[in-house]
Amino acid sequence: MEAVARLKNCPMSPRKMRLVVDNIRGKNIDEALDILRFTKNEAAEWLYKVLLSAVANWEYKLDGAESADEYDLYIKRAMVDGGAFLKRFRPAPHGRAARIKKRTNHVTLVVENRRPLDFELAGAEEPELSVEVDEVGGETAEKE
Repeated sequence: MEAVARLKNCPMSPRKMRLVVDNIRGKNIDEALDILRFTKNEAAEWLYKVLLSAVANWEYKLDGAESADEYDLYIKRAMVDGGAFLKRFRPAPHGRAARIKKRTNHVTLVVENRRPLDFELAGAEEPELSVEVDEVGGETAEKE
């Protein structure tokens, strides 16, 4: 089971955010939180909060019955996309104006458990797929 947390319109360049996201992609939650806690970039503070939100969302999906500590959560997917620009002007030589683009970004973190949940172990099995063969010898479709 996976849970998603998003941060939109973060007032920071996507390039700076991606430098920190690349450090935590694919790591366990505890390891990622430690990396973010001791990283000096401003991006680490934003990502720390988003990661805690993703873990809280995962626990909420289980109706708050279980704690995330037992299920070996990891960061399945981490993406940083560019957001809108704030366009500003600054004086330039010879009476001109120079445009400044203040960049923003959108961060998406997806966390998933490596250890199966209790209800996944107990009941719901994946259906086996069977393939029917025509008289002509070609396969038709897969059925559950």
